[in-house]
Amino acid sequence: MEEEYDAIVLGTGLKECILSGLLSVSGKKVLHIDRNNYYGGESASLTPLEQLYEKFLGASAKPPADMGRGRDWNVDLIPKFLMANGQLVKLLIHTGVTRYLEFKSIEGSYVYKGGKVYKVPADETEALTTSLMGMFEKRRFKKFLVWVQNFDPANSSTWDGMDPTKTTMQQVYEKFGLDENTADFTGHSLALYRNDQYKNEPYPPAVAKIRLYSDSLARYGKSPYLYPLYGLGELPQGFARLSAIYGGTYMLDKGVDELVYENGRIVGVKSGGEVAKCKQVYCDPSYVKDKVKKTGQVIRAICLLNHTIPNTNDSQSCQIIIPQKQVGRHYDIYISLVSNTNMTAPKGWYIAMVSTTVETANPEAEIIPGLQLLGPIAEKFVCVSDVYEPIDDGLESQVFISKTYDPTS
Repeated sequence: MEEEYDAIVLGTGLKECILSGLLSVSGKKVLHIDRNNYYGGESASLTPLEQLYEKFLGASAKPPADMGRGRDWNVDLIPKFLMANGQLVKLLIHTGVTRYLEFKSIEGSYVYKGGKVYKVPADETEALTTSLMGMFEKRRFKKFLVWVQNFDPANSSTWDGMDPTKTTMQQVYEKFGLDENTADFTGHSLALYRNDQYKNEPYPPAVAKIRLYSDSLARYGKSPYLYPLYGLGELPQGFARLSAIYGGTYMLDKGVDELVYENGRIVGVKSGGEVAKCKQVYCDPSYVKDKVKKTGQVIRAICLLNHTIPNTNDSQSCQIIIPQKQVGRHYDIYISLVSNTNMTAPKGWYIAMVSTTVETANPEAEIIPGLQLLGPIAEKFVCVSDVYEPIDDGLESQVFISKTYDPTS
């Protein structure tokens, strides 16, 4: 291992694999190490089903026989949907990783309001027929959406008199006469903010997020979200293949003893008795406990169901967002559902995930509003994990650390 690398990547989480793929494509010599013997790190997909039972319930735990063949299950530990017109999809197309993956559109996006689940309107017809808003509110909302589509930060005639540097998003809602419910659903189900802090900030970022939602929706029609067949774990593997094609070296099941510095700058990674030299390190927080701080916790419940989620038009895949105000919280609760149409479960079985940011000493009680929407649950696996972020930007040490995955879907 006396070779010198441009970069060493530690951990095979999605972010780390994307990075090693991009670094390899740009001609860098990359070594990729993971202490696990599988790809995906925290964001792995577990298959067969036995793996999930062993992880949460111990080595001797076995799934019930009626759950079908274990290998027909691919259960994401941290499921994430992709925005059809978002950065990651553009990156997948640009790098050609789409060669190794197939995607399917998620069937519906829903929002929780006043104890009920409503479909997030996907087009003008749905916007006019939805019971999320009253008749006059629909007209005001439509005007607002037209303005969002036409807004151009560089062209003041599209600002409608609202200076992008001084006007807050709350003032934009007021200008269009949108009520609190509509603002709630717009900010949380379209712009996908996790709390209401954004309302007090200048509006362009929020407008850009709402527009990304509309543009993504326009691509496939049912919802703005895509999801890879066989689970999210396919993504890190796709980028790992890309890296390997361009000369990246992979070592799974290899422990990392320490990072080696000279004058505060990274010079290598020690594993066993050997040191691999490098100019940069990219890693997840678990490899550098001294360079990260804990910023909170996330609770996730993986729920196996033998039915679709009630009140979602029998959707085989969907997302439901419970805005924080609806259940007296500071942060939203997220629910995602995938099934056999996504090649993640046998026919007739469904995988739902309920997640949120922990706010109290009793995290499980915090996701009850989400669990109640699922109907009868065949099996539930709950984990609470710490959230870390780097304490500096890494420029001085050349050690660049990703943040822990948030609870959003």
